[in-house]
Amino acid sequence: MAQAHIASTYEAYPRADGAEHVARATRTHRQGRFEIATRKLPISKAEPIDAMERELGIPVPEMIFGENAVAVRHAPTGWAIEFTARDALAAVDKTGRDMLRVAYASEWSASREQTSAGIRDVVKPYDWSYSTTYRGTVHLGRPGPPPPAPSTPPQDEHENNGSGGRENGENQTSAPLFLIPPPPPPPPAATPVTAPAARQFAPTTRGIPIELLKRRDPILFFDEVMLYESELDDNGISILSAKVRVHERRMLLLCRLFMRLDGVVVRVRDTRIYVDFETEEVIREYTVKELAFEEVKRKLLMTGLTPDGVTIALRDANRIAELVPTIEQTLESVSLKS
Repeated sequence: MAQAHIASTYEAYPRADGAEHVARATRTHRQGRFEIATRKLPISKAEPIDAMERELGIPVPEMIFGENAVAVRHAPTGWAIEFTARDALAAVDKTGRDMLRVAYASEWSASREQTSAGIRDVVKPYDWSYSTTYRGTVHLGRPGPPPPAPSTPPQDEHENNGSGGRENGENQTSAPLFLIPPPPPPPPAATPVTAPAARQFAPTTRGIPIELLKRRDPILFFDEVMLYESELDDNGISILSAKVRVHERRMLLLCRLFMRLDGVVVRVRDTRIYVDFETEEVIREYTVKELAFEEVKRKLLMTGLTPDGVTIALRDANRIAELVPTIEQTLESVSLKS
């Protein structure tokens, strides 16, 4: 399987072995007119963490994989969507409006802020459970053929709502996503120019075809990538991860936030990206599930689990997702076929 490396607005911080190190950590797969890539590197070190905290204005989770990424790109147009830790944390509430409370939450939060390099003098309220509303970073792609020569960075067009799209959990950016040379363009007459504005997600009523995904079709590419994890100072857990599986005719990417604040609340926030390789349609489903912690424990006990079994089950995001009710869901799609 070919390897290449991803470049985004927040490309990996320099390392001793540079681009070669990033390339070795990146897996890519091409299916139809789409390219799928994942990048997995170790936990970020002190210098990039300090830089990220200065930029975001909040302490980052204890385990932050700042160079990891999962991405899907439509090769002919350059349209792409990627998932990164940095952009996910940019979508965490920093107003204090969504802060959750435990017995000593304020003391813990203040301590974290005072000991984080680069923001010692800035004490800001923020959602210390890291319950991001992130739905992915969207690159709208080229304005139309022909694409720039390989030696020239692509000049993607994009739109931004003034807050990086982060009010609704989406970032839109123009940075090149893959450093894979695009295929030669067809003759101009054969490919109409498509405005990037037409490549934005729009509301739809058609959901992801779950029955097709349940079929036992061969899996051509699979990977799972951790973006960040926090134990909330032993008050629970907050994990953001993404996994992708590719079949011959379709693929599914799941980016999941699983947050359990002991004694308070359990949350599951899922972003699913479904791609039909034949129709070149992309569907994005965003689902929010939430329930009080004690109610989740009660439901687990009702399944016949022992108290020890409940403790174990509370760490299982897949099991919890089946128990917790949906409180919000949005469906969007974009057609990339020309």
